[in-house]
Amino acid sequence: MNATLSQKAIAEFFGTFVLVFIGTGSAVLAGSHVGFLGIAFAFGISVLAMVYAIGYISGCHINPAITISMLAFGKISGKDAVAYIIAQILGAILASGILLMIAQGKADYSLAANGLGQNGVGDTSPDKFAQGAGLMAEIVLTTIFLIVVHGSTSKNTPNGAFAGVAIGLALTMIHIVGIPVTGVSVNPARSIGPAIFVGGAALANLWVFIVGPIVGGLIGGAIWKLYDNK
Repeated sequence: MNATLSQKAIAEFFGTFVLVFIGTGSAVLAGSHVGFLGIAFAFGISVLAMVYAIGYISGCHINPAITISMLAFGKISGKDAVAYIIAQILGAILASGILLMIAQGKADYSLAANGLGQNGVGDTSPDKFAQGAGLMAEIVLTTIFLIVVHGSTSKNTPNGAFAGVAIGLALTMIHIVGIPVTGVSVNPARSIGPAIFVGGAALANLWVFIVGPIVGGLIGGAIWKLYDNK
């Protein structure tokens, strides 16, 4: 399909909305029922589903770190990258806003106490990991994720139709390990959405979840480039 830039941006907006709403929603609305493992699968399954729902339109980046990595390695134009990133951030903000409205329908919900699935380090880390540890985790986890994204979508990869499965399972995998550290971002848009509404430490530490994933995305792309023979 030769989609227009507007169609691609709408797809990225919708895909990011679903990722953030389902992923952070699993933590905010269902966390006490499904636990960390359930939250990990919520993020992974949402990406898997979106790959097949919008992948043929936009490539299903739904993550500025992916878009920037794709731009750096010549898989997307600068014009498209800017439109993608804007759409991704707006989709994440809308998802967080709607999630907040739903969460407030529960009598004992408090934004200050219960949060909105925001990422954190230090005192706001799920298991109180320091800022430096959180930054390192975001870089390493995003590196792993982007190697899978680049590799599974490469023209040299057999059975490319299964890329969505590999990407979804990879996101689940890194969430299983990383949720106790930062809540796992590996996606600046996913972090920006909740942070805007929560404020405070979520905004103060937001740079960790922008810089870490972008650096990890570039490293992951560079590692993939070392062994890709296209």
